[in-house]
Amino acid sequence: MFYERIVEGALRNIDAAFPVLMLTGPRQVGKSTLLKKMASADRKIVSLDNPTVRAFAKQEPAMFLQRYAPPVLIDEVQYAPELFDHIKVYVDEHKQCGDFWLTGSQTFHLMAQVTESLAGRAGVVRMLGLSNSEITGTRFAEFTAEPQEWIRRAGLASPPNIGQVFERIFKGSMPRMYETEQTKRDEYFESYLETYISRDIKNLSQVANELSFLNFIGIVAARTATNVNYETLANEAGISAPTAKQWLSVLVSSGLVCLIPAYANNALKRVVRAPRMYFLDTGLCAHITRWSSAEVLEHGAMSGPFFETWVVSEIYKSYLHNGKRPPLYFYRDSNKKEIDLIIALDGKVHPMEIKKGSAPKDAIRNFSALKPIEEDPNEDDVLSGTAHLKTEIGTGAVICMPSDVIPIDKKNWYVPAWLI
Repeated sequence: MFYERIVEGALRNIDAAFPVLMLTGPRQVGKSTLLKKMASADRKIVSLDNPTVRAFAKQEPAMFLQRYAPPVLIDEVQYAPELFDHIKVYVDEHKQCGDFWLTGSQTFHLMAQVTESLAGRAGVVRMLGLSNSEITGTRFAEFTAEPQEWIRRAGLASPPNIGQVFERIFKGSMPRMYETEQTKRDEYFESYLETYISRDIKNLSQVANELSFLNFIGIVAARTATNVNYETLANEAGISAPTAKQWLSVLVSSGLVCLIPAYANNALKRVVRAPRMYFLDTGLCAHITRWSSAEVLEHGAMSGPFFETWVVSEIYKSYLHNGKRPPLYFYRDSNKKEIDLIIALDGKVHPMEIKKGSAPKDAIRNFSALKPIEEDPNEDDVLSGTAHLKTEIGTGAVICMPSDVIPIDKKNWYVPAWLI
C-alpha cells in the first residue's frame, strides 16, 4: 500500500527552482518509492545499490552521465561521490531546473559533497518515516499554535484511545511496517540495524568498534526524551566523552535521532544549555529497548518518555515534510523547571507541555518561567549592550489525550496529540 506523502509538495517546489533536487533521510523511509512515483516517463532511473552500476559511476563518471543523461533519478548517490563534480559542470552548462534527482541515506557523507560541489545548485529536502496524519489520511500541515486550526483538525480526525496511540508508537513510522500484515516487527528492526551498521556505519572513521557503537545506540534509545549529558553517555558505553559526542552526531546525521536545542534569551537566568535528544522512530526505539508489546510499553516505566518522543517526532516531521526547518526548542533551568517544547514563530514563543493523561492538572505551571522575556529590559541591560529583544508569549498548549480541543484558560489549551 502506498501512502500519499506530505513532502511531495516541497519536492515539487524544489524541482521547479533548482537543477538538482537532493532528498536525504534514513534508509527505508520511502525516498526512492516517492520519487519514482513522481517521475515522468522520460526520467531515467538508476540505483547505485547495484555494484556493477556503482563501479561504472565511480570509474567513469563522465561516461555515466552520458549513459544516464538528464532528466535522471540517481538513487543512493553517496556511493559514487565522483559524480558530484561532473553534475556541477553539467548543470552550470545547461541551467535546466529539475535535471537531477538524487537520493541518499548517508547524510554525513552526502551533505559535505553537496556543500562543496553543488552549493546554490541543489535544493535539499529531508524526509523521515510516515507521519501519523499520513497514515490516517488527514495529511495535516505543520503543527502551529493556532486554536482555530486545532478545532478545524478536530472535525477531520477520528480520535484514537490511548491503547491505539501506543500501538502506533510501538509499531513506529517505517513504511514497510504498514505495507503488509506479514511483516514481522522484530525481524524487520533487527535487519534494519544490521544493514545500518554494515552499510552506513562500517566505513566511518568515527566508529572504530561496531559492537560498541551498537551498544551506544541502545544507551541513547533508553535515554530518549532526556537532556544530553556526554559524560553520562560515555560512562555507560565505556568510551570517552569526545567519542560519545561524535557517535551521537552520527546518529543525528543519519536521521535516527534529533536534538532539540535549549531556548535562550538574555532575560532568562540559569538556563540549562544542553540539548534534548529524541529517537525519531519510536518503533525502532521500543525494539532496541526490548519492550515486548504496545500494552506492556503503555503501562511500563518508559510510557511517559515514549509518548513525549512520539509527539515531538510528529511535530518535528510536520515541519521537515513541509520543507521547513523545525522552530523547536525546550526549556530547563537550574531550579529544574521544565517546558517540554517551545515553538518559536513570528516573534512569539508558544510553550507546550506533553502529558499522557486526558486532562493533567497543573501542567502549565512552568510556563510562568518565560515571563521575563515579555518584560522591558532595564537600564543596566541597555547600557551593557545585553538587553534582550522583548518577546511575546503566545498561545500555549498541553498536548495530551483529551476527547476534544478544550481551553484551560484564556491563553492555554488542552490539545489532543492525534491532531498533530
